[in-house]
Amino acid sequence: MANGNNNINLKNPPLSGSDNNNKNRAAAAKRRKVSAGDKAFTICNTIFMILFVVITLYPVLNTLAISFNDGTDALRGGIYLIPRKFTLKNYITVMQKDNLITGAYITVLRTLIGTLLALVTNAILAYIVSRKEFIFRRALSLFWVITMYVNGGLIPTFLLYKNLHLTNTFWVYVIPGTISAFNMLVIRTYMNGISESLTEAAQIDGAGYTTIFLKVISPLCKPVYATIALFVAVYQWNSWFDAMLYNRMSDQYTTLQYELMKLLSSVTNQGTSAEAMKNAMGTVTPTSVRAAATIITMLPIICIYPFLQNYFVTGLTLGGVKE
Repeated sequence: MANGNNNINLKNPPLSGSDNNNKNRAAAAKRRKVSAGDKAFTICNTIFMILFVVITLYPVLNTLAISFNDGTDALRGGIYLIPRKFTLKNYITVMQKDNLITGAYITVLRTLIGTLLALVTNAILAYIVSRKEFIFRRALSLFWVITMYVNGGLIPTFLLYKNLHLTNTFWVYVIPGTISAFNMLVIRTYMNGISESLTEAAQIDGAGYTTIFLKVISPLCKPVYATIALFVAVYQWNSWFDAMLYNRMSDQYTTLQYELMKLLSSVTNQGTSAEAMKNAMGTVTPTSVRAAATIITMLPIICIYPFLQNYFVTGLTLGGVKE
């Protein structure tokens, strides 16, 4: 037992008073060093982020409060974060709009189909262009970059879609946005950052290009895929100009955003006249209806963002980094 105790003491010798003092002084110096620079930065960064969150959230919360407030009461002002006179009349007015259900159905359908097709096509093109053995990758990349800055214009584009029999159809929402030079280049840049040793190992095992793309590259590209899917989904959900331009006379292909835009235009043109107030039973005004339509428009996107936030941030930070 004595020998065992001696061994323990030899392995873990007690610190002397001078060693303890030196260790304490080193820890105190480290704390002073951290508090001098990092603490000030942390305080400033925290204050900045709080202000940024307040500036970002306040307009949304204020619009939400106005949308649930009585229209005539909202004209008095003074509504900030909480409705002063709660009502659902604004949302009822918006939901009673003609073709709103049809527009919502078409918008959801174009968002789902358009996002899926755009993600698949851009991912395949990005994989092809990212392969070093593809001899035309530089020429095609330059061609797609030029299309980002040069286009035929509105009238030639309309005539082209008309000659292709895309106008007055659902596919005018999906097919033109299937290929995007920007989205393809973002995915290609991300794929270029993946180590070539992974694809070489797969080729040694006998995997072909399709197998490598599906089982090696795509699982590693989930962050950038989620980022591009979010870009496309937000565009498809918020788009209304193409419905007005190409399907103006086809009510069965109207979109939610186009119907809400028409509603906002009608209530704005009516103004706050006595007749408009009478028709609205004294509870709806252009300001309150506009707020309700805005909340309905942004609500699905707000619900989707939290689930894709991690992938979204990772895709943006890693998509442009190459080792």
